[in-house]
Amino acid sequence: MPPDVLLPVAFVVGYLCGSVPFGVILTRLAGTQDLRSIGSGSIGATNVLRTGRKSLAAGTLLGDMLKGTVAVILGGYLAGPNGAMAAALGAFLGHLFPVWLKFRGGKGVATYIGVLLGLFWPAALLFCAVWLLVAVITRYSSLSALIASLAVPVFLWWFGDPALTALFALLTLLIFYAHRENISRLLAGTEGKIGQKA
Repeated sequence: MPPDVLLPVAFVVGYLCGSVPFGVILTRLAGTQDLRSIGSGSIGATNVLRTGRKSLAAGTLLGDMLKGTVAVILGGYLAGPNGAMAAALGAFLGHLFPVWLKFRGGKGVATYIGVLLGLFWPAALLFCAVWLLVAVITRYSSLSALIASLAVPVFLWWFGDPALTALFALLTLLIFYAHRENISRLLAGTEGKIGQKA
């Protein structure tokens, strides 16, 4: 059976991995208030940090990253390199639009890093370096993510991988869509900064 026949399966496997809401699970287990009722309402690590529980935020970040990496590995096992990319797209969409949370998920930054780790780890290092630089200067997590995500497809294009460039150009557009409210708050000067409680 040609590997490409299993591409839809790889996509679905990726979606199911990506739709696991680690932020919601960990904060519920810890007995904090509903994560979706504070801060930005997102289920990601930055919003978990607004609960004041750094350990929960770190666990959420790790879980949301690893689910992207695991999805890529499984997709590659099922359907080769194209399967890995299909699973990466599925995992990212699963995080943004999880079926378990009525398709209202997170912003996708950690999962973006996770799929990068699985597909081309040097680009993940670039993302993290740009994110940290912008975060240190501005203390805005959202702005850091937006700028870092813009750098990734440029880096992949420079590296000469058109397929990955196209995939991450699409994921970057989705990150901007997921951050549309953050962009409005940044422009208005009302965006919350890193470590700021709701």
